[in-house]
Amino acid sequence: MAEQNMHDDPQQRELLRVARIGRAQGLKGEVNVRLYTDDPEWRFEPGSVLYESDGETEYTVEGSRVVKDRWIIKFEGTDDRTAAEALNGVELYGEADDPDEMLEADEWYPKDLIGLEARLADDNGLGLPAGQVVGKVVDVIDSPAQSLLKIRLVAPVVTGQNSKDEDVVETTALVPFVEEIVPDIDPDEQYLTIDPPGGLIPGL
Repeated sequence: MAEQNMHDDPQQRELLRVARIGRAQGLKGEVNVRLYTDDPEWRFEPGSVLYESDGETEYTVEGSRVVKDRWIIKFEGTDDRTAAEALNGVELYGEADDPDEMLEADEWYPKDLIGLEARLADDNGLGLPAGQVVGKVVDVIDSPAQSLLKIRLVAPVVTGQNSKDEDVVETTALVPFVEEIVPDIDPDEQYLTIDPPGGLIPGL
């Protein structure tokens, strides 16, 4: 799952949506949170600061724990159930990572990928020409296993007929965002390469 980029605050701080606060947990001010981040361990470290979308209202993490795959957070100043219940529905944002560090770690935000041209990789398993343009990334979709790149195909592809003998036309393809299938990403040149297995991309 990839953190979702939102907007800059007046100080040009780039904020990313990290979580949404849910129901209160117990009587001591703890809350459940729904995650939008792949890095909850450090986003919810004691002392970490999160923000509302205005970039000004701050929440400092006092403590965090995991119960049955659910993250439960205690914020400084939220000391009883009433205060915790008042936070239900608040969306929390964190500051963006350093882009050079993310590049070195091969990590990407959706905003970095959307709009990139998708080309076939060198020595791709389909035996097709390297660099052949497949389409353009138009969305990044979270799934339980891994993120999926939604690629709008260069041209619609007829993949069969339905029960009314009408053509079934595919205009997009979903590509698992894993290194084996998406080996190279070049944000400066605005493209990425894919090495899809047969049948993954309509028409290939």
